[in-house]
Amino acid sequence: MTKKPMEHAVAERPRIPAHEQVYQRLRAQILFGEIAPGQAVTIQGLTAALDAGMTPVREAIRRLISDGALIFQGNRRVSVPVLTLADVEELSYLRKTIEYQLTYRAAQRLDGATIDRLQAVDDRLDIAIATGDVAAYLHQNYLFHATLYACAHAPIMADLTDRLWLRFGPSLRVVCGRFGTRNLPDRHKDVLDALRASDAQAAACAIVQDVDQGMQQVTAMLSGTG
Repeated sequence: MTKKPMEHAVAERPRIPAHEQVYQRLRAQILFGEIAPGQAVTIQGLTAALDAGMTPVREAIRRLISDGALIFQGNRRVSVPVLTLADVEELSYLRKTIEYQLTYRAAQRLDGATIDRLQAVDDRLDIAIATGDVAAYLHQNYLFHATLYACAHAPIMADLTDRLWLRFGPSLRVVCGRFGTRNLPDRHKDVLDALRASDAQAAACAIVQDVDQGMQQVTAMLSGTG
């Protein structure tokens, strides 16, 4: 029996290699704070938790160390780095600089359908904030920014931004636990209003304010002033 075109396309869709699947799963655990800053984990422990082989886990760890998301502790242990105030200052400067540019470029390119998708993400984010769902807040917040930045067609800046998010994501999870979701920053509505008005500069400035508020809370948490 001859396969229909759609069936043929599905049959030949390339499978994601095992090592890439493991990398993405471990990366998500770090990004969304499932592994706390400073928490040491063993390679064997990650192998069991991810239900994966030793080789793809080692490769994922190697890549994440290169990304700055993990540090090697010796004795087959790795951990998520603990941020210092100086780290946060650098991250804040880089995030505001790069994410301003990504938003400015994206605002000049995205269409109404994409704005609607961003609105839907922000609606789910509002629900997460209202219900205190930390995991949903972190996922939807990341999705809003990632969806927006993908429209900038600036892969180098987008990749750098993703690496920066890996650096501060675990600390943001700690902030959520300390301050609660209702006190977390959300300037996304300002961004959406500016996007609908085709005001790229206003959208970019709103993102900078969103970033600044979030990083200020990380600073407050680290300094013990929050």
